[in-house]
Amino acid sequence: MAITRRYNTVHNAWIRQFHDPGADGPTVVCFPHAGGSASAHLPLSAELSAAAEVLIVQYPGRQDRLAEPALDDLRQLADHAAHALRPWRNRPLALFGHSMGALLAYEVALRLERRGGRPLAGLIVSGRAAPSVPFGRRVHTMDDEHFTGHLAGLGGTPPELLADKDLLAMALPSLRADYKAVETYQDHAGCRVECPISGYCGKQDTGVPREGFGKWAAYTTGRHSVRLFDGGHFYLQSQTREVARAILQDLSSPTAPDTAEHEERPTASPADPALAQEPAPLLHLPLPHP
Repeated sequence: MAITRRYNTVHNAWIRQFHDPGADGPTVVCFPHAGGSASAHLPLSAELSAAAEVLIVQYPGRQDRLAEPALDDLRQLADHAAHALRPWRNRPLALFGHSMGALLAYEVALRLERRGGRPLAGLIVSGRAAPSVPFGRRVHTMDDEHFTGHLAGLGGTPPELLADKDLLAMALPSLRADYKAVETYQDHAGCRVECPISGYCGKQDTGVPREGFGKWAAYTTGRHSVRLFDGGHFYLQSQTREVARAILQDLSSPTAPDTAEHEERPTASPADPALAQEPAPLLHLPLPHP
């Protein structure tokens, strides 16, 4: 039977939606990497939206939330994101997070499951070792000069942008907050989700130890699987279509909850088109990872 859906607009500072869902599929919630913003997952949203509803979490302190103070505590971020997703709890939610976003998606999954409601369709963690693997660095405590030098050494950002003091003045607070959130995060001993966990990683991502990546299996009472893609830490940029296909395959497995036949679901306010066109190098600064 075809699924009947009605849409209610939800004005939500934390959730962005770039594309209308084009099919009766699950709702995939994306969590960007450290230094990233909602537009980081615009290409993935474009690939997925023919078969799923795609929501992207927008952290404070960047893009259209630039005037808000960035949060430097991962659990506070998770509290706010989980609260923002309440209107979608009648949907088969799947959470996808990359790098810092993987830890955040895990924390949000814990909160959503504790509060009850519809079972999660899955948790997909990308480019990050399990929570028990410590970050091992204190980059967020560096002064601006050394912090900027550290970013320059990572590559991925044009030198002229790092040399622009005005741009850096806008970007550094959120970048430093994201680093602190990851570097001060501590694992919940023994806390596991009930939904399946799928781990995605770039084959050439030397910053994610395979042993530490495999430890995600201990964080679910359900199925655990691993997929490797060509590329490094930001393999998503070149493997978007393959990642989208993998997400849909993993969510269509027998263990994923079925979509209800009749349901009312909300939709986030349409994202500002300017977010998708904004020059984004500073929004995609690579974060060093254990």
